[in-house]
Amino acid sequence: MKNTDYSKMYEKIFRIIGDLTPLKADCGKLCGCACCKGDENTGMRLFPFEETTLPVKELPNGVRLVVCSGSCHRNDRPLACRIFPFFPTVDEKGRVFVEADFRGARLCPLITHSDEIIFDKRFFKALKKAGKVLVKDDLCRQFLMEATEEIDTYSAFLK
Repeated sequence: MKNTDYSKMYEKIFRIIGDLTPLKADCGKLCGCACCKGDENTGMRLFPFEETTLPVKELPNGVRLVVCSGSCHRNDRPLACRIFPFFPTVDEKGRVFVEADFRGARLCPLITHSDEIIFDKRFFKALKKAGKVLVKDDLCRQFLMEATEEIDTYSAFLK
């Protein structure tokens, strides 16, 4: 995408994902909402030029995090929160896949017990479609490629 209107792009992505989650039920009941118990030093990474109404912390390496107090307005959540613990990964040819985000393995039982869980296939279809929107933008594609490399590293380490 040239001259990307990021606000419109994220609005489109949020419409694609809608209220879908990996499960057809509230996954927070499985783990006591482990991913929503943040502090001033932890949070979810923002995608390039993603805006949010939640507090943002910038780390020394330039990574921007949304920090979480444990509650928020669901419509204000950043993309990373909406799709956790999955991620739209991308290969060297720019093809989009949806994979478990092993960076969250210590928090989320959806990753560690995935063979025992029935997931909502509509969520994965929507996340792949959202990934295809993201990959059209150069900065977002680079972000996805870097995240894919991190996820692959975590995955290899955990296996």
